[in-house]
Formats: sequence, structure tokens, C-alpha cells
Amino acid sequence: MNSLVMPDHFHVLITVGPELSIERAVQFIKGGFAFRGGKELGFRSPVWERGFSEVRVKDPEATKRICEYITENPVVAGLVVRASEYEYSSAHSEFDLDNLSPGLKPVRAVADTLGTSEDVP
Repeated sequence: MNSLVMPDHFHVLITVGPELSIERAVQFIKGGFAFRGGKELGFRSPVWERGFSEVRVKDPEATKRICEYITENPVVAGLVVRASEYEYSSAHSEFDLDNLSPGLKPVRAVADTLGTSEDVP
């Protein structure tokens, strides 16, 4: 998993198994954060905007490009000079990342899925 929390958004690259939809996975991420944020930091609802953006990754080269985009986001935003300095990134030197998934889902006949789901709070 590759992840990054920016001041106004976050990025996460995850592999979702066949037993879980991407919508449900995002719901778990957002719901878990909202619960802990409310309990431990006093956040009030709603913490998140509705929906999310999804990009289906089809090959190792696309995975590499997306990882680089996520990693370099705080550098491009001018928050740090080197990505490894950004505390809220899996690129930070204190984090160990899981290995990338060895298999990718088969390429579908349609183009990459890119959109916003209204099913997730």
C-alpha cells in the first residue's frame, strides 16, 4: 500500500480482493478514521466529503507511475524538498511498505474507471 495525507486530500493505492468492493474498502478507511478522529481528536461529523475518485491500475508500469505521483505530491505542493521528509506519507523514512500485489486484475474492454461514487459517505 502506498498512501499520503495532504492538508486537503489523501491518496491511497490499495489492492482489493474479490470479497470486497472498492466502495466498501473506502468506506472502511473513511469510517475508521472518522471514528478514531472523533474519539481521540474530537473531530465532529462530517469529517469527509461524499464520494471518492477511483483509477483502476492495469499493469506494473501504471503502478510505478501512480506510486511516483503519490510520493512526489508533497514536493510538488512545496511542502517539503524531498518526499522522504514528509511525515504523513508512506514514503517517509520511518515507514515500511507492504510488497506490491503480484497480480493485477485482467484488462477490461472499457477504459480506466475514473469517477466518483456516491455510495460512500
